[in-house]
Amino acid sequence: MRRRGSKNQDSVLESKLLSLPPLEEYRARLERWREAHARGEVLHRRIGNVRLAAGIAAVVLAALSLGAELISAWWLLAPLLVLIMLGIVHDRADGARTRAARGINYYERSLSRLENRWIGQGDQGEQFRDAKHVYADDLDLFGRGSLFELLSTARTGAGARTLAEWLLGPGARDEVAARQEAIAELRPRVDLREELALMGEDVRAAVDARTLAQWGERPPVHFFAGAQVVALGLACAAVVTFALFLAHYLSLRPFLFVVLAEILYGFAVRDPVRLVMAAASTPARELRLLGLLLEKLESEPFTSPRLATLKRALETEGRTASAQIRRLERRVEHLYSARNQFFRLFAAVLVWIPQFAIAVEAWRHACGPHIGQWMSAVGEFEALCSLACFAYERPDATFPELAEDMEPWFEADAMHHPLIASQESVPNDVQLGGPNRLWIVSGSNMSGKSTLLRAIGLNAVLAWAGAPVTCGRMRISPLRIGASMRSNDSLVDHRSRFYAEISRLRDVVDLARAGQRTLFLLDELLSGTNSHDRRIGAEALVRGLVERGAIGLITTHDLALAHIAETLDGRATNVHFEDHLEGGEIRFDYRLRPGVVTRSNALALMRAVGLDV
Repeated sequence: MRRRGSKNQDSVLESKLLSLPPLEEYRARLERWREAHARGEVLHRRIGNVRLAAGIAAVVLAALSLGAELISAWWLLAPLLVLIMLGIVHDRADGARTRAARGINYYERSLSRLENRWIGQGDQGEQFRDAKHVYADDLDLFGRGSLFELLSTARTGAGARTLAEWLLGPGARDEVAARQEAIAELRPRVDLREELALMGEDVRAAVDARTLAQWGERPPVHFFAGAQVVALGLACAAVVTFALFLAHYLSLRPFLFVVLAEILYGFAVRDPVRLVMAAASTPARELRLLGLLLEKLESEPFTSPRLATLKRALETEGRTASAQIRRLERRVEHLYSARNQFFRLFAAVLVWIPQFAIAVEAWRHACGPHIGQWMSAVGEFEALCSLACFAYERPDATFPELAEDMEPWFEADAMHHPLIASQESVPNDVQLGGPNRLWIVSGSNMSGKSTLLRAIGLNAVLAWAGAPVTCGRMRISPLRIGASMRSNDSLVDHRSRFYAEISRLRDVVDLARAGQRTLFLLDELLSGTNSHDRRIGAEALVRGLVERGAIGLITTHDLALAHIAETLDGRATNVHFEDHLEGGEIRFDYRLRPGVVTRSNALALMRAVGLDV
């Protein structure tokens, strides 16, 4: 009765933990893993001490039995058996301790995201950076402190790549809606994400999706017709003839004839066997690691259509992907076991290597073309789990309404910047579309203009990746983002900052020219030229974008650009950020207001840093 009551209490405790806010949930789980690790450390030391005592006892008994011959040598069995059992227990205890350490690391990183200490601690996705992408660098998608670093919990390269692809380009509406359903189902599955995280630190480094897919799709390695049957027949003949020789029914000559035939067979299949052995070791090891993730995906009950489809994609020839990988693992282990010096002679007689090389190649012929599909399913599953983790950790985030087949539209209430902690971010409302196609944002330095543009861009990226957005409510149409916010000069490319900016502006304009529904985000438009050319160029550029149906924002310090709104027949609106002096310091409230800013803080900032102006 006491045991049953304890189990019920544990169930109640677990249900209470799952209903806690994310911060308390993570802290409670971190504390449990720390306690488990502390218990593991104590158990590890105790078992080590007992093993040492058992070893000393074995030495003493050996001296008494084998040296002094005072007792029977059979007494040595007792400490040896104890040492064997303690070795098994010690390995299990060490595995549990390592698992607890991984749990601690996982929840410490999870807490760092909730406590806004996450920058520099995760995968920054540098391999996906493309300076020529029309918005990736401008919106901080990759790199230190990026959206990818905040989101990604992927364990494999396929998962990281899938997430990056979703961020780099909007998905089709139906596909994104299916992702939303899957993420909503995965959102509360903290236990599932924990189990994925505890599978081992070597998964991320080991699994190379492209290499595995290429191995599976390589042209077949050809053995002569009937090679497998001949190998099996020779092995059986060798066993039978040698057994009959031992039984004195035959001389050794038939066995030697079989061995000679095996040698000739070995020469016949030498080249294809070498090709199989040279190529199979690494893919088999990597697939073994991938099988852990596949098995978890296969065993989980899912209801959303997208996750159910991913599960169905993991069935090949009536078996699950993880079962097929275990078949390959066994065959490769048998193949390379022939290298064991004690087994090598027997393996040669049994035609061991050719038989299992043929078996491995048969597996690759049957299942190899499906490896890319398995990797794609794992990559999508990990990307969905990354976005579900973000959704869980931001309870205030909501799924946007994805508008169908309409003109460009972006409407967000109480919008926050996704990379700023919600308790520190100031929300603003934004509405673009219909007759109101352009916002001209003016304001002093550091008032929040660039942050507003990135908040809009990042939330649009999240929306069309399938993730929830950091808004109270959002309605968004399919949009292609074009941004010019971080243009830099380049000595290598012989490009000035102004040339880099106008090159990017051309890319943004090309989106609209191509008929794409475009959301443009232009920070300090044409700031690299004189005010006269800037006014003319900016007005022409913005007019062209608006007349091609694009919507967006431009920010400016030059109040002359605010007059562009007067030339666009009510299709543009001026908004601004304000600042004020308080105790000799400049203060910002980061709230949007209608109209054009009426003051600048440039001189005050220059004086604040000690310049005489």
